[in-house]
Amino acid sequence: MGDKLAIHGGERVVAEGMVKPWPPIDAVDREMVVASLDGHQHVFGENLTAFQEEFSAWNGNKYVLATNSGTAALQMCVAACGCGVGDEVIVPAWSWPSSASCVIHNDAIPVFVDIDFETMNIDVDKIEAAITPKTKAILVVHLHGLAVAMDKVMDIATRHGLKVIEDACQGHGATYRGRKAGTWGHCASFSCNHNKLLCAGEGGFFVTDDEALFERGKMLGVFGETRDPSPGMDYANYAMAWKYNSNDLVSAFGRAQLGKLTGYLELIQENAAALRSELEGAPHLILPVEPEGHGHNWYNYTLRFDMESLGCADRPVAMRDALIGAINAEGVPNGAWQQFILPAMTVFRAKNAYGQGHPWSSPHANPVNYALDQYPQAQRHCETHTCLVMALRPPNGPDVARLLGRGIRKVMENAESVKP
Repeated sequence: MGDKLAIHGGERVVAEGMVKPWPPIDAVDREMVVASLDGHQHVFGENLTAFQEEFSAWNGNKYVLATNSGTAALQMCVAACGCGVGDEVIVPAWSWPSSASCVIHNDAIPVFVDIDFETMNIDVDKIEAAITPKTKAILVVHLHGLAVAMDKVMDIATRHGLKVIEDACQGHGATYRGRKAGTWGHCASFSCNHNKLLCAGEGGFFVTDDEALFERGKMLGVFGETRDPSPGMDYANYAMAWKYNSNDLVSAFGRAQLGKLTGYLELIQENAAALRSELEGAPHLILPVEPEGHGHNWYNYTLRFDMESLGCADRPVAMRDALIGAINAEGVPNGAWQQFILPAMTVFRAKNAYGQGHPWSSPHANPVNYALDQYPQAQRHCETHTCLVMALRPPNGPDVARLLGRGIRKVMENAESVKP
């Protein structure tokens, strides 16, 4: 195969077509989806009810509502916790935009906290300093499938009388101290979109063990109704709300995939170990960690490039993008998951989500400072990372994972020939 990089005309390490697409579809998926199509209840059907019950049993949540997205479920979490006009919600500075937009969609104010570079999650040691008299909740994100150290977060929340929301959209099966993501906080959200480890095409779950929170969150997703979706609904719209429910067809697909999720997670663990065995000691790479007490689900296998050792500390983004291109050329699908930290995004720079400066201009809100120099670790991570999102998932096995590792190592061992 040689050391000549594919970007320079060398042979690629991973042959075209070797990495199979996600998710695997088999006869079970087809049978359940077709049965739903042939049924006569396409909205609140039997599959939707069963999907909620089966996920409740799988993850260990008392109350589960299937939603049309993880984003919707997050907004329901914020509403359930009573966060509204002028309230502040602590959020990590690095995540998907939904982790913060769910706050402003409830007229509340996100307050960003820098991440811990090693774990890529919110720096739990910096949360307490961000609490003000306006703080109502802490929203943590189990990013890329690594759970936050939840005992520390819950201790802070208890001492300050705050609610804790878990964004577990990437956290299916991730654990901390033997306990699953989505079972620590007061409520949590999961996503079931195409990228997720539990794929239903789209969809999500709003989960909690608190009945009062469940009823408040549920209202946001069914027109503000206080009753379950049924002929008994009176459509009185008791509160401002949206339509966030899922449907039977999505639930049928999701149920079929849920039945295989535990097996998927086991194979992904094998694949992640095989990839790491190929990458250990590779130059200029910072490998992801799995700290003691954590069970990573490897939703994203996230690498960082050591820009100091590469001699590119003054131009990290250009070098990152060049390395991503070289790795892709070797047949290893990878890419920067996010191009900006959350406080750098336009809506937060402008502080003008709804016009006239709202929700920040509300007389009930306190001024919030989003100066970017407060988030150096999030910025460093953003500028130096790349992710393998689906290539480590079934039906791909350890043989493919090892090849992926060889492709990455080949580029990093010849990084001097990769020019920004």
